[in-house]
Amino acid sequence: MTTRTSLRLKIGIGLAAVAVAAWGSGASAVRAQSLARQGAQAQRGADRASPKYETWLSGQVRHRLLMLPWYGIFDNLEYQIRGHEVILLGQVVRPVTKSDAAGTVKGIEGVTRVVNRIEVLPPSPFDDQIRRAEYRSLFLGGSPLFRYSLGVHPAIHIIVDRGRVSLEGEVDSRADRDMATIRAKLVPNVFSVTNDLRVART
Repeated sequence: MTTRTSLRLKIGIGLAAVAVAAWGSGASAVRAQSLARQGAQAQRGADRASPKYETWLSGQVRHRLLMLPWYGIFDNLEYQIRGHEVILLGQVVRPVTKSDAAGTVKGIEGVTRVVNRIEVLPPSPFDDQIRRAEYRSLFLGGSPLFRYSLGVHPAIHIIVDRGRVSLEGEVDSRADRDMATIRAKLVPNVFSVTNDLRVART
């Protein structure tokens, strides 16, 4: 990051010196405007993040979000990388998860802006009941999907919003994805089930 900053300073100083020399020698105003445009274009080019940096940044954001203490199976966090800007998306049960997500991403080297679009789900005893019932239906009672609930970071996340259920995450096969839909629909009093599970590439 220090190297890029130094490069921008050198570009700006060099173009400024050329502009002054041209002005002092009686160059036209058109020439001065052209130099100004070149300087602006150089500045925009220097501000663009390289693909290598964006790849590194994506890994850093993912790691930090996974390390959040309150991020659990009933939350879903996603993000987008736009140069040095990070956009946070998803749904969480606790407001602290939303604020902590933005805070930890802001601390990553090179990040200039964090747009926090994470939705905090409204508190609801009705939704809490559905969350518990969905967990039991998906993972317990000898379910073949049990392995997706294991570990610190479960592969399947259950999002419940006003009686509507969404399944987020990744499974190994289309058969497992279809099984998740079937078992999620077994829970009573659910208005709808949306299966957004991705199937891992083999």
